[in-house]
Amino acid sequence: MRQSSGNITETPYQTITIRGADLHYASAGSGDPVVLVHGSAGDLRTWAGAEKALASHFRTIRYSRRFHWPNTTIPDGAEYAMDEHVLDLASLIESFDAAPAHIVGHSYGGFVSLLLAVRRPELVRCLVLLEPPILPLLVSIPPRPAELLRLLIRDPATAAGIVRFGASGIGPATKAGEKGDLDAVLELTGRAILGPASFESLSPERLQQARDNTMKEELLSERFFSSLSESMLRGVDKPTLLVTGERSPRLWPRLVGYLDRLMPNTTRVEVSGASHMMHEDNAAEFTEAVRRFLQEQ
Repeated sequence: MRQSSGNITETPYQTITIRGADLHYASAGSGDPVVLVHGSAGDLRTWAGAEKALASHFRTIRYSRRFHWPNTTIPDGAEYAMDEHVLDLASLIESFDAAPAHIVGHSYGGFVSLLLAVRRPELVRCLVLLEPPILPLLVSIPPRPAELLRLLIRDPATAAGIVRFGASGIGPATKAGEKGDLDAVLELTGRAILGPASFESLSPERLQQARDNTMKEELLSERFFSSLSESMLRGVDKPTLLVTGERSPRLWPRLVGYLDRLMPNTTRVEVSGASHMMHEDNAAEFTEAVRRFLQEQ
């Protein structure tokens, strides 16, 4: 589990102070900047394989978002807020003089990256979004019954996926978080997000990375997500590569379908044999698709 104190053990990574917080990062290569933004239960280590492939063509910057390993842990009772992570990403790009940057964001980090393009488009050259959980586009968090009923009429498969995700994953995980049972939080969210088979196949090292970054505040914060609307998405004209995994739980590709329909400048690719962690599950195919896309921008 995560350390309860704010002490940071020595790591091979560098630090940069962003909006009052010391964030660990690694940079490699030269050329056009590519900023890699990790998701929940992750940190900058998730991009190690992608960095090796991309750094021969670009200047890569991977960092651990606020409160994620090995940064200072989140204080008890503090808010985990998506808006804060968007501000951090903007400040990081400016601090590295990297604008406009190619932004590659996975899962929650993909949602953060998308919001950066909405709010600070001058910082973004293009986007690569790996299954961002854009649930607020469709429902409130937690969803209201009337919203789910309307969505069920309009898009029954997505509505059913959201209900399953809440009933078998986020709902019980939130209750476990309220009790401080982080092992249960990790297993419940991991199975819901990755799918049971993919969660069970995680290596001991990858499972430890998830443990290092499991925090109850993500589930309990009212500011975990930010609002999103169709008009916001229609206004994002940056070239965008939408990436899904062949074996991902079907809710995620369905949400990506909304981005594909609403955003004006998208390309879509599916990574074979991969689940929600497609950049790790099939790093070679993923990085080749991303490299080709980035070099066209």
